[in-house]
Amino acid sequence: MPTARCLVKTKGNRKSKVNIVTLGCSKNLVDSEVLYTQLKGNGYNVAHESKKDDAQIVVINTCGFIDGAKEESIDTILRYVDAKEAGVVDKVYVTGCLSHRYKDELSIEIPTVDAWFGTNELPRLLKTLKADYKHELVGERLLTTPAHYAYLKIAEGCDRPCSFCAIPLMRGGHVSRPIEELVTEAKSLARRGTKELILIAQDLTYYGLDIYKKRNLSDLMARLSDVEGIDWIRLQYAYPSGFPLDVLDVMRERPNICNYLDMPLQTGSTEILKSMRRGITREKTEALIETIREKVPGITLRTTLIVGHPGETEALFDETYDFVEKMRFDRLGVFQYSHEENTHSHTLLDDVPAEIKQERADAIMELQQGISWENNQEKIGQTYKVLFDRKEGGYFIGRTESDSPEVDNEVLVSASQYVRQGDFANVKINTAEEFDLYGDVVS
Repeated sequence: MPTARCLVKTKGNRKSKVNIVTLGCSKNLVDSEVLYTQLKGNGYNVAHESKKDDAQIVVINTCGFIDGAKEESIDTILRYVDAKEAGVVDKVYVTGCLSHRYKDELSIEIPTVDAWFGTNELPRLLKTLKADYKHELVGERLLTTPAHYAYLKIAEGCDRPCSFCAIPLMRGGHVSRPIEELVTEAKSLARRGTKELILIAQDLTYYGLDIYKKRNLSDLMARLSDVEGIDWIRLQYAYPSGFPLDVLDVMRERPNICNYLDMPLQTGSTEILKSMRRGITREKTEALIETIREKVPGITLRTTLIVGHPGETEALFDETYDFVEKMRFDRLGVFQYSHEENTHSHTLLDDVPAEIKQERADAIMELQQGISWENNQEKIGQTYKVLFDRKEGGYFIGRTESDSPEVDNEVLVSASQYVRQGDFANVKINTAEEFDLYGDVVS
């Protein structure tokens, strides 16, 4: 059985290997990349989600968003706790949203975890690992994604009052990062080959209100658009209430800002929107979507919905179904409502049975599948600029500006035609399925 390794930083002393395991969203991934960079800067041998069980220290960055994510996080913690007890690893540390929210309870239930950390406790985590927090590395980031795209987190936390959401409990209030800091990070990423920046935050459209006293996303977009080497800038996680329309002007005017907007709308029922405390009605939402499509013709709209919120009757669900049918979103995902402690919705009766939630989610996705198939048929014969992410099986796989990594449609090109990961190519679409396009590279 391995013995505990010494982590004291002495000249010539070999530090233990650290494996960082990331669960949840892209915001968590950025946090893991920052930790990865800091540890590398301290001379550690670091891996991200290593396939080998050869790390003496494991840091698990957890998600606590909904029930399924919590279960995955706990299962992952238990897996590495078992590995520790078997002598495969020496130390298991847990950070991230689940740890932030439940560390008191979890530390009692899983006492063999060596330490628990909240979402804002990176310096304490580094100190525990006997690593220094290196201020000179702020804005520098080693990527765990392919080098040609990177998530750029422009703010932390959220000030919105959504009744179903526990994110403010885990991430705190909204804190914007200064434009200069973000531009410096973008330039650093571009120098190392990043071509696509995906702007993320809990709410992009709130950006700047705290430090500039105005919604300043449009100014940030323009500044990032000027960074040499950045070919695509993509917006994820916009909020519909108070949406800053000047964002659309910059999107339309700047060729390297993708005509793409991810705006979670949650429901198509005004009654449920009110219960969710979203600050908007269905009618105002539809008017906003119409304005967005008028200002940026051809824009790709992605949304996510929640089904089964307390009080969602069959008639109210039918309103959401009708909303999706009418709006014809280009991309859409569905969550089943999760009853989260210490949220306002938790004071309501969770009165939609699990099987009904599943049926409603399936119904929405079946509807969206048909919409996506019809939209994709119209792309046959068209040529699109595609950024290639990877080779898998007999295909090179990439994305158009209408598609974000991991969650959206993909373009597949036969590996008999050579393209390089991280390169752009023009692809003529030959065939289309519900969510994927197939084509050939053309000059």
